[in-house]
Amino acid sequence: MSVFGFTPRVERHLIADEGEVIVDEVHKHWAAVASAVLEMLLAVPALVLLTWMPPQLYWLPLFLALFLALHGLWRILQSRMDRFVITNMRVFRVHGILSQRIATMPISRILDISVHTPLIGRVFGYGHFVFESAAQDQGLREIRFVGSPDQRGATIQRVIQRSGLRGPTRRMQRDAAYEEVPAPVVAEPRYDPAPQPDRYDTTPQRDQNDTAEIPWWRL
Repeated sequence: MSVFGFTPRVERHLIADEGEVIVDEVHKHWAAVASAVLEMLLAVPALVLLTWMPPQLYWLPLFLALFLALHGLWRILQSRMDRFVITNMRVFRVHGILSQRIATMPISRILDISVHTPLIGRVFGYGHFVFESAAQDQGLREIRFVGSPDQRGATIQRVIQRSGLRGPTRRMQRDAAYEEVPAPVVAEPRYDPAPQPDRYDTTPQRDQNDTAEIPWWRL
């Protein structure tokens, strides 16, 4: 199967020289191919119609059975080739059989992750991811039929936390930047009850022993 390209080989999309490693590789849940398997099984009753059809119309049930089998097989291969990969730097999706497509989103652009788990998904253990990113045009928005969605969502949040884009450290730095700086304490001048003479006063000092102008009755 790998000779014809039916194995995604997501390792070749990694940026190895930058230290990118795979944290989790998500395969499609088996519920994604349940309808394709039922479609292939419908080829059996189509062949049973040969017992009631005239010989000149044998081609009709044969063509119907062949179409159902090939179309169901194509859908199974599409699900097998659809991989959602979580690395330490980004998340990306690789899908396609003959022509392969890749959609990627850096960890820094992930704003929110919504997990939708329908009722049947809660029974069989799968859900759907919806990414909200900082870019307007998103190549990677919805990932369907993700097994163990809560654990996978926690893995993505853990990668975001370890990358330093969110967390208590950055929050403390942000709060410290806006923290009010206390005003410097200015010492109040001390009060001296004995005034000192002004050194810039040019008035001559009066001699204390000079009594020439003092009346005699005050002597």
